[in-house]
Order: sequence, then C-alpha cells, then structure tokens
Amino acid sequence: MLQHCVRGGFKLKLTIVGYWGGYPAVDKASSMYVLEKDDFMLVIDVGSGGLTKFQKYKSITDIDAVLLSHYHADHTADIGVLQHALLAQSYIIGNNKVIPIYGHDEDEKQFNRLNHDYTEAVAYNPNNVLKIGPFFVRFLRTKHSVPCYGMRITDGTNTIVYTADSAYQEEWNRFCQNADLLLAECNFYAGQDAASSGHMTSIEVGSIAKKASVGELILTHLPHFGDHKNLIKEAAKMYQGKISLAHEGMVWKKV
Repeated sequence: MLQHCVRGGFKLKLTIVGYWGGYPAVDKASSMYVLEKDDFMLVIDVGSGGLTKFQKYKSITDIDAVLLSHYHADHTADIGVLQHALLAQSYIIGNNKVIPIYGHDEDEKQFNRLNHDYTEAVAYNPNNVLKIGPFFVRFLRTKHSVPCYGMRITDGTNTIVYTADSAYQEEWNRFCQNADLLLAECNFYAGQDAASSGHMTSIEVGSIAKKASVGELILTHLPHFGDHKNLIKEAAKMYQGKISLAHEGMVWKKV
C-alpha cells in the first residue's frame, strides 16, 4: 500500500491509482496515474473512482497539473469531481490555486468542460513537445475510436511511455525506444480481437516492449474477465524483461 508522502526532493516517481479498463471494478478505479519529481505533481488521466482512491494517499491541493490522453469516461469521469473538490477547498482552507488541465482540443465541447473556478483548460499541440513543470512530453496519436494520444514523458534523465488507449500500430516500436518504463494498456488476451475496439493484446504489448528495448513493462487498463496472470505469461513470450500487473498503490521510481 502507498504511504502518505511528504513532498520534497526525489527522482522520478510514478504511482498507480486506477488501472481498470472501461469502468472500475468494485472499490477500485479506472485510469489514473500520478507522476512526481521533486515538488511537482502531475496527474495523468482522472478516471471513474480515481479521486476517492487518490485521497487515500495524497492531498487534492498538492496537484500541480493534470494531463489527459482523451475524453472517454474511464479516463476523465472524475474531472468534474476534482473541480468541485477544489472549489470546496477554496472555502474550507482558502486554497486558491488554479490547476491547468492539459488536453487536446479536437473535441471542443469536452475540452471546454475543463474550465472551472479553479481549473484552466490548456490545449496541447500533439505535434510539439509540451513542457509541464520538470517534464517534457511528446505525443503519438493512437488508434482508438476517438482522438487519443499516447505520451512519452521524460525529466531529462528517465523516460516513461504511456500508451493510453490504442490498437497496435508499428509506430509504437519507435516511439517507445529505450524507455525506462512502458506503461501499456492491455485490455485483451492473446488471440482475441483487440483492434476492433481500439485496444491491444498481451502479445502485441510484449512485442512492442521487445522491439523498443524498454527497461520494464507494466500492464494496465486491465480487462474485467479472465485471469490477469495470463496476461503476464503471454507478454513474456515476446519480452523477457520485467513485467508487472498494475495495481492500486503500485509505485515505480528511479533511485
């Protein structure tokens, strides 16, 4: 289990808050990840159930920025909850910090909803490198049912790639090259038709990890069926490095 952390100087650290695909399992959350470096906290996606889990370990007012891959509910459902929580905190403790929420503006209606009393919608250009605090972010458009962007995030020393939601595409092999960590969606098992719903299988994710020579692979956006341990076994047929299943409270960091 995660521990409440005192903010202060440390190297790149990723905490997994939610990891279920589509909708959260009982007492769990869908996609939500926390990336920290020194005194800066970046939240990546804010899926259903994410904020209640987040508060077990972190303070809402510690969030410095939010970055969204796309606008499906399992990645953004708790944005409204976050906005109202920040409004409430302005009355309770006098917190007046406005948090930027970075998202693409290809869906104007959804993008505009990111604006609120204490949140500001900021459009990213997926063709450019985005700087957020100590992080530099490059984007890759994924193969999904709506505009969605995977992310290659670096602090200048260490690199994490987050696939967000995507069917397999050859571009991943180059985009993920030599990343320290590949945080990859794995919504289907080997031999299943993942592409038609814009997702990937364990074999496809393992293939990317191998071809890109990543340092470590974490499987996330997990399915609501089958034995998840088989996802690791299947991915391991392609990739011989360390493979883990995402779970609540999981921490990955460089020491």
